[in-house]
Amino acid sequence: MSWVYLLLAGLFEIGWPLGFKLSQQPAYRISGIVLAVVSMAISGFLLWLAQRDIPIGTAYAVWTGIGGAGTFLIGVVFFGDAASMARFAGVAMIVGGVITLKLAH
Repeated sequence: MSWVYLLLAGLFEIGWPLGFKLSQQPAYRISGIVLAVVSMAISGFLLWLAQRDIPIGTAYAVWTGIGGAGTFLIGVVFFGDAASMARFAGVAMIVGGVITLKLAH
């Protein structure tokens, strides 16, 4: 169950930079900030639950990897962020590292 908590924590980790990005637009200022704060709280709580059974270094690396890769993809798909092969290769290395941590656990 700890890996499920960690996966969910990583997905909620994507919510706070998304909320901050949305809050840059006046129409979404308050809702973006609320999304960011709620996502932080849920993500942190789920990470706390996951760390009961998963080593802290592994949990933190997986959590930030999911958050970083997911936020990158949202930026490219929804906000027009740069999408070069080098950037995708970097994200692929992050994902590969996360998978390696899971398999080595």
